[in-house]
Amino acid sequence: MSAAAPAELILDTGPAANGGSCVARHDGRVVFVRYALPGERVRARVTGDRGSYWHAEAFEILQASPDRIESLCPIAGVDGAGCCDLAFADPVATRAIKGQVVANQLARLGDFTWDGVAEPVGDGAARGWRTRVRLAVGSDGRAGFHRYHSDELVTDLRCGQLPDGMLDGIEANRWEPGEQVHVVLDDDGHRHIVATTRQPRRTRAVEGADEAVQRAGERVWRVPVTGFWQAHRQAATTYSELVRQWSADAGATTAWDLYGGAGLFAAVLAEVVGPQGRVLSVDTARSASRAARAALADLPQIEILTDSVRRALGAARGGADIAVLDPPRAGAGREVIDLLAAAAVPRVIHVGCEAAAFARDIGLYRTRGYTVEQIRVFDSFPLTHHVECVALLSR
Repeated sequence: MSAAAPAELILDTGPAANGGSCVARHDGRVVFVRYALPGERVRARVTGDRGSYWHAEAFEILQASPDRIESLCPIAGVDGAGCCDLAFADPVATRAIKGQVVANQLARLGDFTWDGVAEPVGDGAARGWRTRVRLAVGSDGRAGFHRYHSDELVTDLRCGQLPDGMLDGIEANRWEPGEQVHVVLDDDGHRHIVATTRQPRRTRAVEGADEAVQRAGERVWRVPVTGFWQAHRQAATTYSELVRQWSADAGATTAWDLYGGAGLFAAVLAEVVGPQGRVLSVDTARSASRAARAALADLPQIEILTDSVRRALGAARGGADIAVLDPPRAGAGREVIDLLAAAAVPRVIHVGCEAAAFARDIGLYRTRGYTVEQIRVFDSFPLTHHVECVALLSR
């Protein structure tokens, strides 16, 4: 029988782990420590006992890393909001740490060696990059951010990720308990606020419209405020330009845009295949499909399908010359990658927003005969441990 976890520990932290913690050891037991950086000595409070390992959070820094700075988010940290879990780390150092985490996951789960750092997106600013945010509403009618892994809310809304003024007036409002408040600052500089409830399902526009103007290149989308678009103001352009670069020489006449959302990548693929080619864009969200059909109506070579990727690939006749996948955090998984391999798609661009799921998927591609040509990792979520990974694969 393992000993009960003590309330507090003094720990020397090792490398960063996936998920925002650092790895430490206490009497041979692994301890995952949040709010710490590699190479620090910290006093930590044990927050979870998983038997073979513990979770803890550093509440006092006894010996600080040279990469530790004054927090760039006034509301995050121990006992604060869960929004910016690396706000206390120098942004340049953070990008190196994120690269190390991705490299570790690729080695462990993908059996693949990669050595790099996370690249800045756009101007690389650590603060004020987010243009879409969702707030929860508590029983007192106040909107706020969740504490880490908690139903409790922090109603101070000065998150470091948000541009100045984005949430002005939100704190003063009293909302319906249980609502979610969606706020978007669109690419025309207009603010939109939509409140939703799940039961009964209800949506009400509080300010602006229920759709937001989003731009990438010369094209304009009108995306539901409650729908998906890249949160970083420069991410959509960054990713679409990379897809254009990696698909330009493919000689493709058919393309699949899987988990296509509002059709950001379908627009690029339509240029690649030309007016006589064919692009199939698949997403399960009806609202995303409607936005895609409206934004891409001038591109008849694009077919928009509202369905699961698994069913769409299972029913597809023939293959494609190139496929772009941007799955949710859980990744594409074995079944979808098996279907891509069975269709003999020779070039794949795979986007992943969770390092472990991305690494697992890379391993699945490799066991099915794909070669990793390039991997790029982007610091698309500054002040947090999250990254965006993009791989170019061929077979």
